[in-house]
Amino acid sequence: MKKTYRDSDEKKKYIHRLNRISGQIEGIKKMIEDDRYCDEILTQLLAVDKAVKSLSSIILEKHMYSCIKKEVSCGNLEIVDEMMQLFRRYSS
Repeated sequence: MKKTYRDSDEKKKYIHRLNRISGQIEGIKKMIEDDRYCDEILTQLLAVDKAVKSLSSIILEKHMYSCIKKEVSCGNLEIVDEMMQLFRRYSS
């Protein structure tokens, strides 16, 4: 299994964002339980979607500048195939 080691500051930032996303989802559950108007729920779902995409972009950029760069510099060109598969998943 491959691993990416992150320093404690990076982990804190990611966990903080994930906790905020989790809180947003819990808020949406409450809105549904409280029979809130669909438009309000959809607005909050859009906010969660944007938050997840934002975090994904940050992690993808970090992956490109650290993991991918390191593997290419070590001569592992198969990593390019992994990168292309990743981009395909993102574009669909």
